[in-house]
Amino acid sequence: MPVSKARLANASASATAKKKRRPPARNTAGPSPREALKRSPAPPFDVVESKIHVPSLRSGTVSRTALVNRLRATAEPIVILTAPAGYGKTTVLAQWAARDARPFAWVSVDDRDNDPIVLLRHVALALHGIEPLAPSVLDTLAAPGSSIWTSAVPRLGSALAEFDQGVVLVLDDTHLLRSREGLDAVLTIAQHGSEGSLLVLAGRASPKVPVAALRGRGQLSEIGVDRLSLSPNEAQLLLRATSADLSLATVAGLVERCEGWPAALYLAALALREEHDPAQDIEAAIEFSGDDRHIADYLRSEYLAQLRPGALRFLRRTSVLDRMCGSLCDAVLDDEGSARELEKIERSNLFLVPLDHQREWHRYHHLFRDLLQRELAEGEPQLVPILHRRAADWYELHDDPESALEHWLAAGDLDRVAAIVTEIALPTYYGGRIASVERWLSHFDREEVLERYPGVALQGGWVHAIGGRAAEAQRWLDAAERGTFKGTLLDGCTTLWPWIAVLRAALCRDGVYQMLADAESGLAGLPPDSLLRPTALLLLGSAHMLLGEDDRADAFLRSAAAEADRLGARDTRMVAISQRSLLASARDEPAAGQTLALEALELVDHAHLEQYVTSAVALAVAARAALRHGRWDQARSLLTDAERVRPLLGQALFPWLTVQAQLELARAYLALGDPRAHTIAQEIRDVLEGYPHLGVLADQADELETDLDAMPEHGNAASAGLTGAELRLLPLLSTHLSFREIGEELFVSRNTIKTQAISVYRKLGVSSRSDAIDRAALLGLVDTTRRAS
Repeated sequence: MPVSKARLANASASATAKKKRRPPARNTAGPSPREALKRSPAPPFDVVESKIHVPSLRSGTVSRTALVNRLRATAEPIVILTAPAGYGKTTVLAQWAARDARPFAWVSVDDRDNDPIVLLRHVALALHGIEPLAPSVLDTLAAPGSSIWTSAVPRLGSALAEFDQGVVLVLDDTHLLRSREGLDAVLTIAQHGSEGSLLVLAGRASPKVPVAALRGRGQLSEIGVDRLSLSPNEAQLLLRATSADLSLATVAGLVERCEGWPAALYLAALALREEHDPAQDIEAAIEFSGDDRHIADYLRSEYLAQLRPGALRFLRRTSVLDRMCGSLCDAVLDDEGSARELEKIERSNLFLVPLDHQREWHRYHHLFRDLLQRELAEGEPQLVPILHRRAADWYELHDDPESALEHWLAAGDLDRVAAIVTEIALPTYYGGRIASVERWLSHFDREEVLERYPGVALQGGWVHAIGGRAAEAQRWLDAAERGTFKGTLLDGCTTLWPWIAVLRAALCRDGVYQMLADAESGLAGLPPDSLLRPTALLLLGSAHMLLGEDDRADAFLRSAAAEADRLGARDTRMVAISQRSLLASARDEPAAGQTLALEALELVDHAHLEQYVTSAVALAVAARAALRHGRWDQARSLLTDAERVRPLLGQALFPWLTVQAQLELARAYLALGDPRAHTIAQEIRDVLEGYPHLGVLADQADELETDLDAMPEHGNAASAGLTGAELRLLPLLSTHLSFREIGEELFVSRNTIKTQAISVYRKLGVSSRSDAIDRAALLGLVDTTRRAS
């Protein structure tokens, strides 16, 4: 979801207003962020805590005083550091954090952060370590719904706006973020920071943010290779740490050849140190190349070759890990003493980056790890899948199935990947991490693979169905039915049949009677605490509703709502309550229908279900209820919300629910005199052509079309539900006649005209006669070019 200019401008204006009201920042000489994090309640979601700590500075690091001072004095709210690997971006930022009075919230980005909710959770925990966030903010991130923009982003932005001090929020390695949505969300949140707050984005490539727009508004400070490059004096200090005693002239030659690249300078110094001949220093510096291939060749032949076999073996084999600790390395190597080996590597300054202050977790410098992985693939290719399997076993033992899944994928073991996906796909999806689940499922998206893993095919069928992709849901369901399942589902089922039956009932491909039979069969086979049980009850109630058996339908729907409440299936509960509201209205019980509609709407709002396709029926039912009670503006607002998800309804997610939602939307638009009612009526016909056996819905569609045929045409736009008398009044309102004079023209009293005018104002959503004329003209209900003078 790209950040629009309007969104950035609005966020900036809001943040500026808050800054003007804020008292001066207090002196916060309290506990460190890590200590504060320890004292705060544990967040209601899992994160990689080692990713949110500022890296420790190692001894011998060259001080980049001038650059750090420039960063400390930055006035622009956003800073971007962009340079290839090995330019010392992380080191510079760590030095800045050590010298700045402001607290730093740090996130070391990795591939998982391409799921926006994962990135926001780490950002929240980093901020939580500075000033504890309200439980409501953390709870929103635990179950954000399908859109971060309706819940997580606004709440996290509001929380940041309440901080008592400026904060520097750092995202390191942003080049790993291929998804733009997460960065856009962080950018929006950061706009609400206190005065003096900064957002810092560091990576190998320019992040996917609107750089040109930010630059044009003077909101961006950019640090690139030119400023991160080492000067000859700085390079000489760096090279002395390698015990390479090189003259300033030699160093200047190296700086020129390497263009100030610290990593290449470091490697070049190691090469020169091994064959040190002062007479040839300058010539060697001139001939040295900073090309990655040359650096790799050098490391292979001149540096890695000098290491003892055990150390080299450790480096190569642990390169399969994106982060390391002693216990994990022991498991991967099937050995002991890895923690001591990591300490030795760190002391040798060998491209090992500590990820926490305890130095328990580390990672290799990315460039160095790439080389080690190439060495491993060339030297011991048969060992690579074994190492990944050992890593996966370790992560499973330590209750981290997602990390295990990634290593099983790298090991090529789809059996284990399938077992984990079958267990965690739906809970992860319902937790808001849609991108992660869809990435896992993509590895199985071939017919022969889906049939081999019917448990995964079944999970994918549900995910595609919930996402409004009916054709894909049907394809994955068919594969699940053809396959042979041997395992256990997350609810304890050892057979797929109950799940398949419930999904078949939801898709309703063979008509309402088969839907009823499938729902009954599925319900009979589900354990009492299965998360699918409320859905099965909902489908039973809906099937009886389609057959016109309203009393039985209401009983099942009541049970579905109660079970959904007990098991936390909020989406299912919302639909069940919406269906009960429809039944109450059909029984001519408007008060009960209104109560149930408001209850369903409250779930949409509080459970953050606005972007779920199923929310369309709740929004439509609530809009109809609002219209019955004369709340026109509220009805229009609800219909606007429903329009955001209506396009997905046309894909026939669940055809019966699609038609029910479309019927309610069309009736609401009909009450408003909005021509969109005709468009939706055609969409209903399109669905019914593909699913002709949906019980009473076909008759209801016929009744809708009869009502639409009787709908008068007024101009070329909506009549906004105006009565005939009110439509006759509109042209006269556009004149300068008084209410008394208009009454005389229409042979009614002044009070009658006044009452009709007030009704027109309310239905058009305005408060004055002039505004009513303008709105009516916009809708094509009056011709303002013919106003009386």
